[in-house]
Amino acid sequence: MMSSMSQGREHNAWLHTNHLSFLEEPWSSLHLWSAGETEPAVVEGVRYLEKAVFNFDYGQLKLVFHALEERDRIIKNAPHLCNALPTMTPCYDWFEALYFWAGLKLYDLVAGTRMLHLSRYCSAQESIELFPTLAKKGRDKSLKGTVVYYDGQMNDARLNVGLACTAALAGAAVLNHAEAISLHKDELTDKVIGARIRNSLTGKEFDIYSKVVVNAAGPFCDEVRMMADKDAQKMICPSSGVHIVLPDYYSPEGMGLIVPKTKDGRVIFMLPWLGRTVAGTTDSNTTLTMLPEPHEEEIQFILDAISDYLNVKVRRSDVLSAWSGIRPLATDPSSNDTASISRDHVVSTDIGGLVTITGGKWTTYRSMAEDAVNAAVKVGKLSPSNSCVTAHLHIIGGDDWDPASFTKLAQQYIRMKKTYSGKIVPGAMDTAVAKHLAHAYGSMAERVALIAQNENLGKKLAHGYSFLEAEVAYCARNEYCETAVDFIARRSRLAFLDTDAARKALPRVIEVLAAEHGWDKARKKVEMQNAKAFLETFKSSQNAQFDDGKHTSNKSFFSLKT
Repeated sequence: MMSSMSQGREHNAWLHTNHLSFLEEPWSSLHLWSAGETEPAVVEGVRYLEKAVFNFDYGQLKLVFHALEERDRIIKNAPHLCNALPTMTPCYDWFEALYFWAGLKLYDLVAGTRMLHLSRYCSAQESIELFPTLAKKGRDKSLKGTVVYYDGQMNDARLNVGLACTAALAGAAVLNHAEAISLHKDELTDKVIGARIRNSLTGKEFDIYSKVVVNAAGPFCDEVRMMADKDAQKMICPSSGVHIVLPDYYSPEGMGLIVPKTKDGRVIFMLPWLGRTVAGTTDSNTTLTMLPEPHEEEIQFILDAISDYLNVKVRRSDVLSAWSGIRPLATDPSSNDTASISRDHVVSTDIGGLVTITGGKWTTYRSMAEDAVNAAVKVGKLSPSNSCVTAHLHIIGGDDWDPASFTKLAQQYIRMKKTYSGKIVPGAMDTAVAKHLAHAYGSMAERVALIAQNENLGKKLAHGYSFLEAEVAYCARNEYCETAVDFIARRSRLAFLDTDAARKALPRVIEVLAAEHGWDKARKKVEMQNAKAFLETFKSSQNAQFDDGKHTSNKSFFSLKT
């Protein structure tokens, strides 16, 4: 079996033949699953539950059960990358309070043993204590209280690369920056039997062949289908989702905020994320592009929406990073109802035995893969030696992981740092760094700590963040990190957290990668140019034009500064 995947703004991916996999370049012509699950899973689950109750729709109820089951599996299989996050819904009239409380209690009941924690009502006073920046007055009404529920939160970049590395441990051969540029078809049967692959770093091309080809290209899956049949019916309705990152003081460390319905009916959330606050999201039709960029009006919409519920001044100048992703909302080409757009995934085998899997969301990624493989087994008339094992397969780093494992790192390791003058000095493996390594790498964290200690790579890459130089070396050696953008965006989330900090970290990231991969000056220059161009698509306060009355920034000023 051969599967063709690539990654989008928010995900890595892999492509695998019997024992051949590709961890893809994000701006290639293919894409993984979706461009990012841009709403908390429970929100979508509650929506499905609401439809199931009011429309007597058993299909919607099945979606709720399915998402809850898969959420439980992710948390168990990758415990180091997942955590339960309480999120509050503000209520400014008593009907809202009763409605949300009843709905989330029903959701608790449906979740059953897979429930993370019981939802609960909090008074206005308790809500302010839990979320100090929450406004006491909103929409010209006084806060009556909040309903708090729990959902799962994960580190998507680390989970994605963990999936690729776990596949490698299971026997896959993993390649990075590989692009499918055409498909091969059997001249007699017209069946898809392989692909022409291009190494996007060197430009070299090669052919691979297989019994079954799986197209898992997310919003770009129609392009792959058209490689097999130029008249193929389109399956994708791309939708743009925008997120912004704000300083940590916008939300408390252990509590999120969600507004199920803004003035125009959209859902807006604000969640603690990797030490900062992420807010979003928009949902609008878009055109496909390799470099999606957020529009200023979308960023302003999010800022305006959350400002209605906060007592802190919401400023455009506080935006540390802003980005756009593309959701592959899908239609089933074999369905009579071609107008229906689904947020669930769709599997199609209608073109020359090409198995296409698209749509869906992060929560159900594992079952999507299982469905795709089952379809491939059927199409290729394969005889697998066993049934699917991924329901209970730990992602690398998740074996024997313990929430207190960071204490071992803090107690047993030090960070040896090289100063600007070249002197080697010791530094503490402080609690923040130890927790970061333990959660990002799980049981592999000690390997990163050893590099920091023994190879003098213990310095932090950016002020205010716990990312270490040692992580760059570790990712280059063990996680297919081939470019500077790979690290700042796909092995860590520094670019998404703070665009300016990522830009300042680039010289050191490139130096470490150059030492690992043997780059010359020309390659290092190219890496710097590519990374800076990539970061320009993130509309932080440093590289976007705006004027909020007190702060002004524009690209020309920033160019002079850098």
